[in-house]
Amino acid sequence: MFEIINMLLIGFSVGLSGALVPGPMLFATIDSSLRKGWIAGPEVVLGHAFLELIIVILIVLGMSSFIGSKEISTISVVGGLVLIVFGAMTVKGASDASNALHTGGGFISNPVAAGLITSISNPYFWIWWLAAGSALVLRGLETSLVAVAFFVIGHWIADLGWYSVISTSFSRGKSVISSKTYERILVSCGLFLIVFGAWFAIG
Repeated sequence: MFEIINMLLIGFSVGLSGALVPGPMLFATIDSSLRKGWIAGPEVVLGHAFLELIIVILIVLGMSSFIGSKEISTISVVGGLVLIVFGAMTVKGASDASNALHTGGGFISNPVAAGLITSISNPYFWIWWLAAGSALVLRGLETSLVAVAFFVIGHWIADLGWYSVISTSFSRGKSVISSKTYERILVSCGLFLIVFGAWFAIG
């Protein structure tokens, strides 16, 4: 039971760290929320989650059938290193990234489609799932499918919570958090990714 709850917390923590980093999905959410209101955030996440669900199923049904402990260890090291690199990039770019919280763009009119398309087109998304994400899913699978499910649920809760805050904020025409606060949050999450990545690679 402890391992299952641990996977939920890991999914939430890592998911939140990824969600907070400005990317195509953030701008799609801002654009959609200005036009459609707070519901745009959950709808963007729905499109994003649909793609992630497919990836998780493929990992469980495909990779787990021919990947053993040795391969999992290799994926864990690679995944940990990827988390460290992205953590360092997050800390380094936190100052400029905080300004992205106050900008918008022109994205697909359907928020669900926007969430799906911006995820498919984001290299960070694929790198993360092919390295760190797959390693986490496989590690959870060593416990049970329930552990994997809790990891994914934790990941989605983080996405849903953050993008709902963004869409609610911009639908009201103002931001809930300042650029400085956002910058500090990014630095904290970047440091978390570095520490967690090191733990994951060594463990």
